[in-house]
Amino acid sequence: MILFKKEYQLQNYLTSLKSDKKSIGFVPTMGALHDGHLSLIRKAKEENDCVVCSIFVNPTQFNNATDLEKYPRTAAKDIELLTSVGTDVLLMPPVEEVYPKGLDTTLELDFGELANVMEGEFRPGHFDGMAQVVNRLVNMVQPHSLYMGQKDFQQITIVRSMLTQLESKIKLVMCPIKREENGLAMSSRNVRLTPENRNLAVKISQTLTTAKKLVDKKTPKEVKEWAMQELGIPEFKPEYFEIVDGISLQSIDDFSETNFAVACTAVWAGEVRLIDNMVLKS
Repeated sequence: MILFKKEYQLQNYLTSLKSDKKSIGFVPTMGALHDGHLSLIRKAKEENDCVVCSIFVNPTQFNNATDLEKYPRTAAKDIELLTSVGTDVLLMPPVEEVYPKGLDTTLELDFGELANVMEGEFRPGHFDGMAQVVNRLVNMVQPHSLYMGQKDFQQITIVRSMLTQLESKIKLVMCPIKREENGLAMSSRNVRLTPENRNLAVKISQTLTTAKKLVDKKTPKEVKEWAMQELGIPEFKPEYFEIVDGISLQSIDDFSETNFAVACTAVWAGEVRLIDNMVLKS
């Protein structure tokens, strides 16, 4: 695995590969890697000649300074994991390389209601920062394909909108959620859970699984109300449980309204905020 910290060095290397008609797959991450991230690497390796992974904790997408400060940073372990699955290139740029002085990296795009619902309501400005850094990293790597995990379903929807608005030819690939043995969605934040809350957090995936079984028995509103009650256990604070159209991210009143229904939720487990989702109908 080759490590780059400078954009020009990375591009010089990748340009030589592209001149030989080699395909480039890209997996952007914020580090603190787990098997969910590695599953993206494996998928990218199946479909490309060269896989680039980036590790960059992006300050512009944290609306809470404390959350940014507490975000786990495990570079040595991350490098070991990436090497173990055969990652070809690792990009670990400093902040000043991603956001150099004199370069305007802001995006003048309109995500409409995609960015206002769910995460957008509780984390104002998050998606502007996320889109900004994904676009910047994509410009640094210039891949053929971009691999992202389903766990951040709203994020993927917005990245898809971004690529469409920018008329990009990059292929966006959504990879399934990887879960721990008890069903908890793998997340870098899981390491901050207390042992008790880690055990309790299985309740999130259990609620989503049961919600899928209720599609033919209840209305979306009834399922949402039931789920919020289920998640309202001691130590938990559910922020939302929404059932949305998987393309528009707008709430649905009847499951017959769409062929693509997704349940999305965010729950505070103690001091750690967890998100998860499940496709209920596709």
